[in-house]
Amino acid sequence: MSDITIKEILNMLPHRYPFLLIDRVIECEAFKSIKALKNVTINEPFFQGHFPKRPIMPGVLILEAMAQATGVLAFYSYKTRSKNDAEYYLVAVDKARFKRPVGPGDQIIIDATLTRQRSGIYRFVATAHVDGELVSSAEFMTTEMEDDP
Repeated sequence: MSDITIKEILNMLPHRYPFLLIDRVIECEAFKSIKALKNVTINEPFFQGHFPKRPIMPGVLILEAMAQATGVLAFYSYKTRSKNDAEYYLVAVDKARFKRPVGPGDQIIIDATLTRQRSGIYRFVATAHVDGELVSSAEFMTTEMEDDP
């Protein structure tokens, strides 16, 4: 699959404004990888306090955007092999690194690769780039849980 729109993302993730941090998926291959983007604007609510004189996107929100991309990949992969409803929860973040600040006007390109999947546990390696420059990297683990009726 080459593109997932915001409407489809809203059907996959439970997140909503102001906490939905993925704007579009450019590429997604089930059980393999995803490339997603986040457009960072001055209208983001966190810029009011982080930091007013030099707005910087909090690192934990960059990680959250990367985690949401892995959730979309897991959801998309799961839906391609099953009709069961499931939600994906973040259970671990390892080796998180931040290389440079992200601010208004930046477009974050997130690449995530599924490195292991077993018994509803997914492991990913993810990176975030702005203008081709690495801004963050981390390893994530998620789990799928059946949606309660």
